[in-house]
Amino acid sequence: MAASSMNPSSLVGSWSHSHEEDAEGIQVFRPVDYDLPPSRGRETFTLRPDGIATAGSPGPDDRGITTGDGVWQLRGDVLHIRCPGWTARYEVISVTRRRLDLRPVHQA
Repeated sequence: MAASSMNPSSLVGSWSHSHEEDAEGIQVFRPVDYDLPPSRGRETFTLRPDGIATAGSPGPDDRGITTGDGVWQLRGDVLHIRCPGWTARYEVISVTRRRLDLRPVHQA
């Protein structure tokens, strides 16, 4: 689904960064139950339908570290995620049930 016709509910779920598939500045995220190859840790985030978000990152001993509850919202085609200790903005390029393509938006 193209970002211009996207319903925010299509972003709801838990997503893992599939860095192996990244290309041309676009980061690929897959559902956490997607069969990804082994990795030394992956960035993850969960977007709930009530606007609550959590984020995860690899820890120093390969166990993940998860943030406390934060918030997310979609403004136009830009996904805003704010969690304790982590903030991100992404342009949503496309989303399907099995793949989310995002381009990081850098703060000016």
